[in-house]
Amino acid sequence: MTSTLAAQPVAPGSDLREVFRAAYENRYTWEPGFGGYGGRCVWEQDDRRLAGTFQVGADLKAVVEGLSDEEVHKAVASQLWEVAIHRVRRPFEQTHGANTFTAGDTDAVGTEVIMGGKAEGDRYRIKDNVVTMVHRHIHGTVVTIFTESTTDTGSGYLSHSYTSRYSDPASGEARGGTSRFTDTFVPLADVGPWVLSERVVETEAHGDTPASRQVFRFEDLAPLV
Repeated sequence: MTSTLAAQPVAPGSDLREVFRAAYENRYTWEPGFGGYGGRCVWEQDDRRLAGTFQVGADLKAVVEGLSDEEVHKAVASQLWEVAIHRVRRPFEQTHGANTFTAGDTDAVGTEVIMGGKAEGDRYRIKDNVVTMVHRHIHGTVVTIFTESTTDTGSGYLSHSYTSRYSDPASGEARGGTSRFTDTFVPLADVGPWVLSERVVETEAHGDTPASRQVFRFEDLAPLV
């Protein structure tokens, strides 16, 4: 499916509900009846390497075992949960029924979608049926994500490379360094669902916190029996 944004200019002030709906429904999500999966997990940073096992259940809860470092354990579980929660299929009206969608300007990133209603203050950009920018208020913090490349699963897209930055909603001041994510997804057992096999997180230095590069690998992936 191709977005109308690629075919014709969008006038600022236009209603973009259907354009946003098309991009929302173009995201890859798991089919109903997802049964969970598991495998080995590997974490690497600098010269450190830890390995363990994991399972993501049908309830999307991640269980990680064998990682001796508690912070690493939390980080691995967090990546698995974060990816899984974004694979849940929810009807557009359930998620965005109380919102309005107004066109702003159009730049190289895409056409701005200014949210109103329940999501007042949030903004997105859409290009070629892909959400290329997210600017959302979450728990007293603003998160801004720019998607640079995607993976086409044949049943919707997954973000492959993107940046993420947290900032103060009042001042706009950064809360931590910008992180660059590179995600690799594979179809489980070669037929699906698509799951994360590797995530590389490179975070810029900020204040007293040095720059870092973490690699999360998920191997020997198999459906739960």
